[in-house]
Amino acid sequence: MGAALGTAAAAGAGAVLPRALHASAPAAALEPGLGPLPPAPNGVRTYDLTIAETTLRIDGRSARTVTINGTVPGPVLRFREGETAVLRVHNTLREDTSIHWHGIILPTDMDGVPGLSFPGIRPGETFEYRFDIRQSGTYWFHSHSGLQEQLGHYGSIVIEPEDTTAAAFDRQHMIVLSDWTFENPRRVLSRLKKQPDAYNYQRRTVADFFRDVARDGFGATVRDRFMWAGMRMNPTDIADVTGATYSYLLNGRVAEAPWHGQFTPGERVRLRFVNAAAGTFYDVRIPGVSMTLVEVSGQPVEPVDIEEFRIGMAETYDVIVTLPEDKAYTLYAETMDRSGFTAATLAPREGMTAELPARRKRPILGMVDMGMDHGSMDHGSMDHGAMDHAAMGHGTAPAKTDSAAVVDHAAMGHGTPPAKAAAAADPHAGHAMPATAPASTLRAAGSIEAETPHAPRNHGPGNAMVPMSTKSRLAEPGPGLGNDGRRVLCYTDLKAPAPWPEFREPEREIELHLTGNMERFTWGLDGVPYNEAEPITLRQGERIRLTMVNDTMMNHPMHLHGLWMELENGHGNRSPRIHTINVKPAERVSLLVTADAVGRWAFHCHVLYHMEVGMFREFRVLPADAHAHHAHAHAHHEHHAPGATDAR
Repeated sequence: MGAALGTAAAAGAGAVLPRALHASAPAAALEPGLGPLPPAPNGVRTYDLTIAETTLRIDGRSARTVTINGTVPGPVLRFREGETAVLRVHNTLREDTSIHWHGIILPTDMDGVPGLSFPGIRPGETFEYRFDIRQSGTYWFHSHSGLQEQLGHYGSIVIEPEDTTAAAFDRQHMIVLSDWTFENPRRVLSRLKKQPDAYNYQRRTVADFFRDVARDGFGATVRDRFMWAGMRMNPTDIADVTGATYSYLLNGRVAEAPWHGQFTPGERVRLRFVNAAAGTFYDVRIPGVSMTLVEVSGQPVEPVDIEEFRIGMAETYDVIVTLPEDKAYTLYAETMDRSGFTAATLAPREGMTAELPARRKRPILGMVDMGMDHGSMDHGSMDHGAMDHAAMGHGTAPAKTDSAAVVDHAAMGHGTPPAKAAAAADPHAGHAMPATAPASTLRAAGSIEAETPHAPRNHGPGNAMVPMSTKSRLAEPGPGLGNDGRRVLCYTDLKAPAPWPEFREPEREIELHLTGNMERFTWGLDGVPYNEAEPITLRQGERIRLTMVNDTMMNHPMHLHGLWMELENGHGNRSPRIHTINVKPAERVSLLVTADAVGRWAFHCHVLYHMEVGMFREFRVLPADAHAHHAHAHAHHEHHAPGATDAR
């Protein structure tokens, strides 16, 4: 990355708030929160955003960052539903850049994915994004060029509803969680390719072995160790990149120099959370305080009282809290793998502090994460050593293929894949055939999918693990949560406030397997990386069920651009609309998608390094009268509802 070539431009109409880490790194002031939004002239709200390389102080050290108007995170962009957004992005870097408006429904050429929806922004150039605001809620924006997101290229968005009279809060704060490494992100990726557990400093030790022997017996403990060795996995391998290199940030600040937000005792305070991290899941709580969840992915949900929630990369959660006492409170965000944390202080006055809660033990992956949850089976007496791990795809890793190559999204442009495409590696990938589905294909309210055995097919050398079975895990909070009596948010808690007016059954089902080879650090869909895959083609107005099956032992936050996903979590026509869903290990989830926006839309894992090596696919929505729809009746890639079986 070259040196900055210019200074940050001032923001236009709409009050960009200087809430982030600045080059001078001043002491944190008590911030009052987001104030009233002034009217936009003629209904058009304009911002000037300058992308530059800037030296900032992060965690006590100087760092070269990619900033937006000189800060990390970038400014809070504010709009009102019904306005027109005009965003002039000036690139002063020595490389191409871009901005994707995450969760915003807009024309495909404004979506900001280089080579897929637009060419990118070249050095020294200015690109103007212009689109109408047709929604409200909390969203964010970030680069879709290379690994710039890891370098600080992200910010948040707040869109107020047209009717602002019914606001059920007195004050609001934006909370942006992220992660930072002083290593070059390319070096991080290179290390992961050479040794995927390079950053895992929490491996089990000899002391852990003897503790497990005392608890489970010698034979069971030895069998457990042999089982994990056969899979070439570690039960503590929760995150690819950890506190071994990451500093964890909240509004650009570390816990040792925290961000401070103001409140008045008794006020209803809305906290708008964005997880802008490249590789970190956060578990968020305010010790001793209940939170009411009111919005997910920018969309309202029926209020849910909780004490803790896990927020995956690219997710947004809005909660309302009432802090009753005249004292400081700690806003605490602990990483899922427990290798670090960040924190902030909520206080009525300057100079007040609050104690940090005790750190929790790191979680351990178990049988359910391997797709081996056998209910009442006696795991202690199970002969894991006799298992044929090679037949499950856990054995010796295959030789390197083209699928192991690192894909530079900026360079490859996310364009139309080459002719060798999925037909070479998987002749069925990307193709799906329309079929009429009766209303009975809709899942009844309260129903959750049963456990589903995985068929023999393992999706080739790009997938080194195939679970014995997969099931819905929407009712589970995730590893390391739910064991201490706190009310923890689960996806089954999410429910739209009212039935959707146009809720209808899907016409067909597309099943995608989330695949990976941990030893080679290769990630893809159906065992195929993006540069070898064909687009998934839909026709305008088509309604599909998108089923994702996680064949890996890692969590994958999957994001679909341009289209809403309705999560089938048992609430029928009150299923929540989301733009990002975290798919747990050995989990099967299904979502309903209406192809109501023509264009080329990205679909990918939001673990930045997973996307970069190929966990990415294009959803191409063609006009309703187009004749280029790929309609191939291949049971590999879809099965028709109802009753058709997946032959995998």
